Amino acid sequence: MKKVVIGLSGGVDSSVAAHLLKEQGYDVIGLFMKNWHDDSVTISEECPWLEDSNDALIVAEKLGIPFQTVDLSAEYKERIVNYMFREYEMGRTPNPDVLCNREIKFDVFLKIALQLGADYVATGHYCRKGTIENADGTETYQLLSGVDGNKDQSYFLCQLSQEQLSKTLFPIGELTKPEVRSIASEHGLITADKKDSQGLCFIGKVRLPEFLQQQLKPKKGAIVEIPSDALQFQEEVSSFSNKENELSYHAQKKVYTQTDGKVVGEHQGAHYFTIGQRKGLDVGGTKEPLFVIETDVENNVIYTGQGKAHPGLFRKTLFVHKDEVHWVREDLTLAPGEEMQVKARIRYRQPLQKATLYQTEHGMYVDFEKSQSAITEGQFVAWYDGDELLGSGVIA
Repeated sequence: MKKVVIGLSGGVDSSVAAHLLKEQGYDVIGLFMKNWHDDSVTISEECPWLEDSNDALIVAEKLGIPFQTVDLSAEYKERIVNYMFREYEMGRTPNPDVLCNREIKFDVFLKIALQLGADYVATGHYCRKGTIENADGTETYQLLSGVDGNKDQSYFLCQLSQEQLSKTLFPIGELTKPEVRSIASEHGLITADKKDSQGLCFIGKVRLPEFLQQQLKPKKGAIVEIPSDALQFQEEVSSFSNKENELSYHAQKKVYTQTDGKVVGEHQGAHYFTIGQRKGLDVGGTKEPLFVIETDVENNVIYTGQGKAHPGLFRKTLFVHKDEVHWVREDLTLAPGEEMQVKARIRYRQPLQKATLYQTEHGMYVDFEKSQSAITEGQFVAWYDGDELLGSGVIA
């Protein structure tokens, strides 16, 4: 009998995943990951880990599977939290959920599972795994979107490797959320009607400014509004010496100075804000809401523009440095000079957008057919062929 260790989070998805594995005849062990100790920055009603671990224990007892809690808070702090602080300090916006999957669930947790004699780890993610039989007898694994388009979580797993996928099962990938709740209800699982947790992976809903203030001190600076009609965008250049020059031109971020607009307010630290952000600016009296179009952490200035159609929010091309390009499908890796038509997204839940990948000596350009709003440094771009996620990279 194959042994599977499942990450039981205390939510309905992992509960049903554990139930399905047991039904399929696996020897199942439930493990709850405790990753956080500091409750001062969590909004406790939203996602208290204590309640979650109790729910996970009750589910394990109901299913008749062994259960234990593992404390990974030291690894989580080192690999996720410290990384977040460093990124925000540099004016970038990290995605902790993608990192948590790469560094914690499918690395630290996977190693613990293998030490327990597991053949596989399983999670309650809405995605699927495909297997391609190669001519030489080896197998290539595919990361496929979940059947439920509303809940597809393949984006969060965009940094997984072939090795990690080979040891992973996604039991609920073929189901929709209502079907998952229905199975939980049918089998009397306590989590059947439990609200989905939100916020940071395994920490819960946090007040981000308070969370960041643990390390990044408040520092007053100017909020500058850039009028959309005053933007002096460079004119389109009709001829470039080569494709890379053209892509580099379109991937350039717009650079502002305070003289380009007017000071409309004050903020507590440019490192607390991200491109596309609307909340927390506390500037009134504008015809349309203000959105952050750029942050300058060096000079501690936030540049904003009115309305979500402000031209300062849009860019057509992004760049991923060579060492940040990651292929789930290693066999499809592009060589310098090669290109590939794909669909891509720059954030979870964003509808897939037509794009072309161009690999160069220094990295990869992702050139979208249509300009994208709020392309943000530090976030992940993921590219797909149909419902298969092929690879991803950190936006430079």
